[in-house]
Amino acid sequence: MRLPRFALIFLLMLTALPLSAQETDDAPAPSTFRGDNQRTGVYDGTPNRDFPQIEWSNDIPRPVRTTPAVADGRVFIGSEAGTLYAFDNTDGALLWEWDTSSPIVSTPAVVDGVVYFGALDRFIYALDAETGEKLWEKVTIGQVYSSPAVADGVVYIGSLDTQLYALDAETGDELWTFGTGGQVWSSPAVADGLVYIGSRSGFISALNAETGELIWQVEAGGPIDATPALLDGVVYVGSYDGNLYALDTETGETVWAFEAGSAVYASAALTEDFAYLTAYDGDIYALDRATGEQVWTADVGQVAYSSPTVVGDVVYALSEEGGRLYAYDALTGETLWFVVTGAAGDFRSSSPVFVDGLLYIGSNTEGIIAYR
Repeated sequence: MRLPRFALIFLLMLTALPLSAQETDDAPAPSTFRGDNQRTGVYDGTPNRDFPQIEWSNDIPRPVRTTPAVADGRVFIGSEAGTLYAFDNTDGALLWEWDTSSPIVSTPAVVDGVVYFGALDRFIYALDAETGEKLWEKVTIGQVYSSPAVADGVVYIGSLDTQLYALDAETGDELWTFGTGGQVWSSPAVADGLVYIGSRSGFISALNAETGELIWQVEAGGPIDATPALLDGVVYVGSYDGNLYALDTETGETVWAFEAGSAVYASAALTEDFAYLTAYDGDIYALDRATGEQVWTADVGQVAYSSPTVVGDVVYALSEEGGRLYAYDALTGETLWFVVTGAAGDFRSSSPVFVDGLLYIGSNTEGIIAYR
């Protein structure tokens, strides 16, 4: 395993982290992108190791590139047709819909009865989760692909205008911004008083969550679209340069780096022992989370942006090869089953979400599907 070169910038802090800094991953999982504010991609429950059946589906206008968010008996998902939908999670009945003026690629976060998301019209929105009524909006200078993280009353979200925004969750008022130096397609991860964000500048930055002050910054060998994932004092993030980097959350120092076969657009899924990632060439990897050594690999086709999801001893991954949904044994990589969820070339950036025995996916050809 070859370690790539890094440019690591340490900043001497005149101000320390807040004395009250604590884990800020309190958004109710799995009502945010990747299931929690640490973006681990791990969901509670008993996975389905047998061939799944469709519980319900809804043929909403497509394409659908967002990941579903599930909270309070509702499933929220956006469409590139410019509509955010709320469905009953038991039968898929449409509860309400709310239209923007342009496509929605940002995955919603649902916290305390409010739905937060961005759109390509450059706005960040907050809607009442029960009624769909708009509570506030905040305009940026660029399109918003990034998915929000909401912690301690603050909404963190990036924009293609290169800024990471921190907004008051109740009012939408701007608390601070941070210029990343490149377009932000990545979504922020939040824990222990810090916010982590990547950008197409090739840098991953760690910021003080309260003030936006830069703590450290590391440059990878290429742009970063992947969302950082955090666990046990390590942040994991992929890059166009084909590497998954494991960095110390406090200092940014390299713990290890794994060189995949191609660009890593997707976000890693993290368990106690393993890090799972998909690469653009269609390979999925299971790595020893402590060392970065490869444990197993499998081929699922052109995965592109879709990130793996872990439930118990099963890893779920989506492929562009007919929109195939794969289930793998998390320890061995054995293929348990796959199901075709769309048409050939069905581009997938939506990632699987598991809640209360149902596995939800967004599909560019089928809308939204819930499997049991």
